Formats: sequence, structure tokens, C-alpha cells
Amino acid sequence: MILRPLPLPWPRFVLLCLLLLVAVIGFGCAKKVAVPGKPGVTKPSKKKKMPATQRPYVINGTTYYPIPSAHGYEERGLASWYGHPFHGRKTANGETYDMYGDTAAHKTLPMNTILSVKNLENGRSTVVRINDRGPFVDERIIDLSHTKARELGIINHGTARVEIVALTAQQPEEAPKTAAAAQRAPVKPRVKPAPLPDFDKGNFYVQVGAFEKVENARILARAFAKRGRDVIIQQYPAAGMNLYRVMIFASHSLAQAKRYEKELEAAGFRYALLLAR
Repeated sequence: MILRPLPLPWPRFVLLCLLLLVAVIGFGCAKKVAVPGKPGVTKPSKKKKMPATQRPYVINGTTYYPIPSAHGYEERGLASWYGHPFHGRKTANGETYDMYGDTAAHKTLPMNTILSVKNLENGRSTVVRINDRGPFVDERIIDLSHTKARELGIINHGTARVEIVALTAQQPEEAPKTAAAAQRAPVKPRVKPAPLPDFDKGNFYVQVGAFEKVENARILARAFAKRGRDVIIQQYPAAGMNLYRVMIFASHSLAQAKRYEKELEAAGFRYALLLAR
């Protein structure tokens, strides 16, 4: 005897087929939904905002473009100083200006850059920290506090020709966090930078001459080498030409290097210039 399955009633058969069809379509069309904040979900990174002190700005129709780093920065020009009525006002980086402090203003250097400033007219030198913008007067390259101007001996005259050299290549300060990021991250107290860190350690040289011909630079270098001094001849562009400057290692101590600079000036090297490498 052959057993055969009983035929399904027609309405039940149609209903079963429809259910199978819906199940297949639903399975094929189903998609995984990415949940924000879940592992595996990559969000596009947001670019850091540029600090306000590093953005181009316009003064009296002239646009100034702050540089990203002070590494190797050197400049010669006029220095001036500013006191009242700016004393007590806000500086470009948000600090309160103190005319009796150790700070200065520059048009393009990053904030908190440390500079060695030398008065080329009397040989005096000092160290300052940049926390403001200016001076916006032709040929002037730096605006000093009253205290620093007094150290350089330019209070009475008002200006003096100086050489400024970056002792630290300070990077621009970080941009402030957005309000949303500040809510997610723990709040850290803002620490005011120290007026002047200790710069008595480093590699300090004194430039004793700069020549158009390398042979002349070698003659001077050999003279100091015979005295047992470490000498470097460095080529650098200036005024549309290549110059060769002779630098004598002074000391690993800034204080000792300054004393050696004075000795060289007394020995006849009038334009001896202290440099940090």
C-alpha cells in the first residue's frame, strides 16, 4: 500500500506561501544600523582650531601673518618700549600687561617665545618673553616693558638698534576646547606661565665676525682655534648674499657665556653677539 500526503486545503496553502515570501524579503532587506558611540563606528576627526594669536590680522591697512615657530629666528631693527596707558590692560594672549615685568611685544612671533635682546649701541643685553603684538611703527621690531628697556639703557632716548635671537622655539598655544568638548573632558585649572624660566643651561656661542668670503672667515677661525677654542663657521643668507659667520663656543652656562661676550668686546670685537644653538 502506498501512503500519500494529504493535500492541504487551498486557503491554508496560499497563506503559508505568503508568509514564506514575506520572511525571505524581510531577511534580504534587513540592514544593520550603526549606533553612535558603539565600537567600530568611525567618526571624521575634527581639525584643531587655530589659536586667535596665530591668525592673520590687520593693523592700519597692513596684514600681519604670525609664524608657526620661532626656531632659529634672528632679527635686527629698532626696539622701543611702552608703559602707560597700556599698563594694566589686556595683552594679545589675554594676560594683564605689567610694564615692570619681563615681557615684550612682537608682530609675528608665537606667544611665549623667549628672546635674547641685545642693544647694539651700548652692548647691554636682556631676556624677554613675548605676550603681546606690536609695535606697529616703521623699522621697530620689538616693544619692551619699562623694566627691560631700562636694563638696555633706552628709556631716555626711547629707541635703540637691537639684535633679537630666539632662545626657545615656542609652538603656538593650543586652541581652546569647544563647549561640548569641555563638558565631556575634565576641567583643568589654567596655569599662568612663569615670567621667565631658567635659561642658564644650553649651548651658547659668540659671533665674532661675518664675511662675504669664506677665506676671511677661516683666517679668523684659525686664530681662535690656536687659542684652544671650539669654532664654527656657518653660512647664512643676508641682504641678498651669502655670508660666513664665525662663532666661538662660549659655555654651557648663559651667565658664563655673557661674561665671555663682554671679554671679546673689550678685546676689540665690538659687534660680538651671543647666540644659542
